[in-house]
Amino acid sequence: MGRRETAITEAILNSAAKPLRPYPDAPLPYLGRLKPTAVYNAFWRFAAERQSVFFRRLERWPPPWTDDPVLQAHKFTNVYRASDRVSQYLIRSVIYRPDLPNDPTEVVFRVLVFKLFNRIETWELLEKELGPLTFSEYSFKRYDRVLEGAMSRGQKIYSAAYIMPSGGPLGYNRKHRNHLTLIERIMAGRLPSRLAGTASMQQAFSMIRGYPTIGDFLAYQYATDINYTSLTNFTEMEFVIPGPGAIAGIRKCFAETGGMSDADVIRFVADRQELEFERLGLRFQTLWGRRLQLIDCQNLFCEVDKYARVAHPEAENFSGRTRIKQKFRPRPDPIQYWYPPKWEINDAVVRHPVGTSTPATLLSAKRET
Repeated sequence: MGRRETAITEAILNSAAKPLRPYPDAPLPYLGRLKPTAVYNAFWRFAAERQSVFFRRLERWPPPWTDDPVLQAHKFTNVYRASDRVSQYLIRSVIYRPDLPNDPTEVVFRVLVFKLFNRIETWELLEKELGPLTFSEYSFKRYDRVLEGAMSRGQKIYSAAYIMPSGGPLGYNRKHRNHLTLIERIMAGRLPSRLAGTASMQQAFSMIRGYPTIGDFLAYQYATDINYTSLTNFTEMEFVIPGPGAIAGIRKCFAETGGMSDADVIRFVADRQELEFERLGLRFQTLWGRRLQLIDCQNLFCEVDKYARVAHPEAENFSGRTRIKQKFRPRPDPIQYWYPPKWEINDAVVRHPVGTSTPATLLSAKRET
């Protein structure tokens, strides 16, 4: 890390010692059966501010990109799932690679190899050692040799973003070998061709869920990842599976849900997003016209569960976690954002002004209520 990056990091971490400046109170809305808490208002403020951070960084504003001390000090995912570094790498460097085959079998194979480990460094290691990663050239022994070698050197091959099951029922005592076997079973089951004929994301989810060791949450995540490809074109507003973090966030945002399922709560929130931003006087910058989808709201509930541990410690804590583990560390390598072409936003992304060097003092000009 260079001298400038070190200074930035120290400034950000030092800011965490400052007392929180709470947002001005705003009346909670009447939502029928749902009984919102103060964290519900924080949900929308977090979404607006975290998305503003995304655009400020894209436009090369100098740090800090926010005057919210919790956001300054801790790492949070982007508001839009597809904007996160790992998702961006998947979309641009795994799925839409001009030098790799684009037929459905090969594309789905690449998505599975990448997502089962969910770690950029693992994908790049495999490519470095094995060359282009294609199903036509796949070999269990070769992949196993590379992964086993990495672990023997103390390298991590899995991301900590979410816990992967060990895959024990598949017959190996090594997690990665079970996952290679899982990929083989999925490909032998002709998942790519079966997905091509599905009419809904829920059907795709059910197909993926049918394979051993894949639970509801991972099946939903994989269905979303495959839907970034041109093989399927499901709307992300059709179907959602809440993960444990999202469920914890929902419990903090609502004292009562009146019998609504967690999935229904996520859909309710997604449907009224414009109303809530307007109610709180917040300017929310969409993803170049793409409003928050169910997957994004699912993720937001998970991130707000973390955010509230510090910003709203009084909120009832169902997860038992009281700290945010990951500290924010600025990365010097900017992302060249690019999204699935079928979303039709990439022209707007390219035209977006970058390098405007807007003075950081403007950040604290106004905290809207």
